[in-house]
Amino acid sequence: MNSLLLLCLMVCGGIAVALQPSINARLAQKTGVLESSCISFTIGALALFLLALFMGRGSFRGVGDASWWEFLGGFLGAFFVTMTIIVVPRLGTAAAMAAVITSQLITSLILDHFGFFGFRHISFDTKRGIGVVLLLVGVGLVFRR
Repeated sequence: MNSLLLLCLMVCGGIAVALQPSINARLAQKTGVLESSCISFTIGALALFLLALFMGRGSFRGVGDASWWEFLGGFLGAFFVTMTIIVVPRLGTAAAMAAVITSQLITSLILDHFGFFGFRHISFDTKRGIGVVLLLVGVGLVFRR
């Protein structure tokens, strides 16, 4: 895939991430916080299972070779969805997403800098530091009422 297509896919992913908390929070008004998270993950898991079954190129057989910590992604996803369901109605979608994006970037910079999980090492530098500072300023402005 070319870079432009990948960028477009991530823009669509960003739109989805911004929409999801508000939709899940609305559902939580009718079902409850944990119930809304459970419904969201059940529908997502079913959709992914069907996609993997009919379009996947890998195999579920490799799951036996995975380390225990490689299964934490599902837990972390459930934690994230549940936290957004709790926070969005209280702080608003923009404030919640500003905090999420900034914390994601800072964590990602740490992961890149140390090459955690065996991925490419990308050193922290001044430009990246300035980017974090600007995001922190942006979060302050978005949180300000």
